[in-house]
Amino acid sequence: MLTVQQVYDFINERAPFDTQVAYDNSGLLVGHPDNRVTGIHVALDVTNAVIDEAIANGANLIVTHHPMMFSPIKRLVETSCDARLLCRMIRAGISLISAHTNLDQAPGGINDVLARTIGLTDVQGEGFIRVGLLPYKMTAADLAGQISHSLGDVVRVMGDGNALVRQIGMCSGSGSDEWPAAAALGAQAFLTGEVKHHIALEAADCGVVMLEAGHHATEAPGIFALADALQNWINDVKYNVRVSKTVAPAY
Repeated sequence: MLTVQQVYDFINERAPFDTQVAYDNSGLLVGHPDNRVTGIHVALDVTNAVIDEAIANGANLIVTHHPMMFSPIKRLVETSCDARLLCRMIRAGISLISAHTNLDQAPGGINDVLARTIGLTDVQGEGFIRVGLLPYKMTAADLAGQISHSLGDVVRVMGDGNALVRQIGMCSGSGSDEWPAAAALGAQAFLTGEVKHHIALEAADCGVVMLEAGHHATEAPGIFALADALQNWINDVKYNVRVSKTVAPAY
């Protein structure tokens, strides 16, 4: 019998929950550690569509990247989004584990998978930053097109599209504030999910091209890689449990 605790332990071994940053709320958020797991559904966020998919797939454990309840909840009144989702999961007997900033920075986690997905080699960095090499120099505009193909989403160039780049920095999600650390490691362009206008201006002034790929696109490869790892582990230990992945749109 596979339990919620065993799934938690599997994730904790690869991305220790005690490495999450202070504002985060990763871990077991809904359910009991001893609950039996009949199926696992993996998604970036908890939404009604994701809960629908979990139920349709026979999953009673949802594993997400983004946690719920970042701020303390004093009442579960279903006029609020979080309360509706939490009450729905509880009524359906669905547990929830979230692995957020611990998985972002873990070896083999969100940012390492992102680097591999866009074809970087010689990847270095620590914490949330990764810097790696393209096979050859290309313009920032051509690189944006290549990444768009790899991630399946439009990548916006914020800076000189004709700049030749080979060493690329990245931080998935809302990581645009981290570009100076990547630049210090030699990055000529910086890939992230969301870029504020003033940050793009600051980076351009320092000769760094910002590449905005979308929050979901930069994080989905990593959380779905975790789903694959979970399924491989479950198969190895011979539990009859299926790990499904969301196909629901983020919005």
